Amino acid sequence: MSARIQAPRGTSDVLEEAALARTHLEGVARDILERAGYHRIETPTFEATELFARGVGESTDVVQKEMYTFAEADGTSYALRPEGTAPICRAYLEHGMHKLPQPVKLWYLSSFFRRERPQKGRYRQFWQVGAEAIGSDDPAVDAEAILLLAELYEAMGCRGVRLRLGSLGSPETRRAYRVQLQAFLRAHADALAPEVVARIDLNPLRAFDADHPGTRRVMQDAPRLLDALADDDREHFAAVRALLDAAGLAYEIDPTLVRGLDYYTRTVFEFTSDALGAQSGIGGGGRYDGLIEQIGGPATPGIGWASGIERILMTATAAPAAAPPVDLFVAYATPSRRASAFRLAADVRRAGHAARVELGGRSLKGQLRQADRAGARFVAILGDEGTSLKDMETGEQRTVEAATVMHHITHGWL
Repeated sequence: MSARIQAPRGTSDVLEEAALARTHLEGVARDILERAGYHRIETPTFEATELFARGVGESTDVVQKEMYTFAEADGTSYALRPEGTAPICRAYLEHGMHKLPQPVKLWYLSSFFRRERPQKGRYRQFWQVGAEAIGSDDPAVDAEAILLLAELYEAMGCRGVRLRLGSLGSPETRRAYRVQLQAFLRAHADALAPEVVARIDLNPLRAFDADHPGTRRVMQDAPRLLDALADDDREHFAAVRALLDAAGLAYEIDPTLVRGLDYYTRTVFEFTSDALGAQSGIGGGGRYDGLIEQIGGPATPGIGWASGIERILMTATAAPAAAPPVDLFVAYATPSRRASAFRLAADVRRAGHAARVELGGRSLKGQLRQADRAGARFVAILGDEGTSLKDMETGEQRTVEAATVMHHITHGWL
């Protein structure tokens, strides 16, 4: 016997209960986002590697270490998508969405891929629900996006959710701050983690995310970007906060919040959950006003967020979704009635009801046990002498005309 093949390390099969929970989450997300004017979009699983190199940033861990890439025979390089924003911005350009009323509001629920150490709720293939609003720099767009994600967590009963809020300002402000921060880091290089020192030139803001104790102590005294914001960026951030205050959404201003992707500008935010322990991030995002320009389009503002499906479900307390009810189980007493049973189940399903038919070669007694396990509301038993219909809740059983089964499961005994 050949060795059993298993799923790749860092991936997870989605079985029945998990699939039901995901279906429930997808429905909740659809209801919340589409009520706010967001429309579903799905992009290809793989894109040109250049899209992420230019959009996400050459200096990010995502591009440098975590992307799965492959080359075609002609040398063209592609990557399994590690995130959703850059592909949606590419689609916005490719399909002329700039001609639509702005902002264009889109949402997705898709799988993504990153080559990183698997952890609980963090896999190399993972799923995210996300939303993007492209074409407006109004602070109200930022506030609405944040509120919608908070509403999703509330609807799912996510435990211990907290909102961290910050601003990265404009690229010009960040460039000036970057020089200041690099000088600070070089002055304290002896106390920093080696990997932080190695990327002082490439991506110094990531020092704020380091877990290294010495680095964390140093960063307590580091200059803060929030203190260096230009007047218009400070006003934008104040307007976002005022709108969140008006909506009654609590938040904590975090001047160390930088996020992990280069395209962010102005508003950035992250939701954490106390239920997740040290790796507490559950979702977040921010404004990316320069991203579309970086991938070859005109200057176009945008904001978006993404949240891991696995992370949401780990924190959710909402009642798990139940399996869809079975209205009718069709059993047959003799093999000669099999075709009639098959036809009846098909007719019932075409009429919009949930129906199952015996497919495992069980005896009639075994079929009735299977109907009970499936939670069937009614069981139709087709025999050579006619059709019996049993109400599994009351135990009542009657002989009926086969043509009336549909009527009885819809309206009961009349």
